[in-house]
Amino acid sequence: MSWWEWALLLLAGVGGGLTGSIAGLASLVSYPALLASGLPPVTANVTNTVALVFNGVGSISASRPELVGQARRLVPLSGAALLGGVTGTVLLLLTPAGGFERIVPFLIAGASVAILVQRPPRELAAEGARHSTRSQWGLALGVYAIAIYGGYFGAAAGVLMLAMFLLTTGTTVPRGNAAKNVLLFVANLVAAVGFALFADVAWAAVLPLAIGFFVGGRLGPRVVRRVDGTWLRRVIAVLGLGLALKLGFDAFG
Repeated sequence: MSWWEWALLLLAGVGGGLTGSIAGLASLVSYPALLASGLPPVTANVTNTVALVFNGVGSISASRPELVGQARRLVPLSGAALLGGVTGTVLLLLTPAGGFERIVPFLIAGASVAILVQRPPRELAAEGARHSTRSQWGLALGVYAIAIYGGYFGAAAGVLMLAMFLLTTGTTVPRGNAAKNVLLFVANLVAAVGFALFADVAWAAVLPLAIGFFVGGRLGPRVVRRVDGTWLRRVIAVLGLGLALKLGFDAFG
């Protein structure tokens, strides 16, 4: 790996860690960087998932104030996230490489559109506080479904997880964001173990990306306490649509 590829992945990791903690968009930053470094799509995806574990470590360690009092809810939901991560990992391992390359443009496009149309998190939190169902079983099912997607690919899984958490629990944005970081960490961790054992991980690319993810993950919770990430989500969503078009032309052209 050349020095510029190492630097690219380090910067992508920091950017991905920040956007992942703030807006749940880490993979829309890091995955294109892995492709740019020359990795094929499936290898880039599994390498990204392994490195994302360090984003979770950084963001969770920086979110301890927001996690106080959430253990009772997060312990059973972590079980749902673990099962979802296992399911998504198995699906990816069983998907032919060519099939994955054709699916990814649609996943990225769908994630980008979801980001564009999503209402600001503070609005979702306000609505959740008014209409919260607080159904633990319904929340666990939602976590399981999103964790499947997270284990399979995961771009914008954080957006989906945070939106669901805010609408169903009525919690605040910082506390919902911290809970989202824990659940996605569980899904990513189990997927990373599966990929390390059964998939082709580019370990040379994991190191710079993981360092960047950890740094970005540590900084993200501090930023999310102070800023509205709406503009960031929109910029990345537009770039994501452009990436989806490019990958679509590559896959079907």
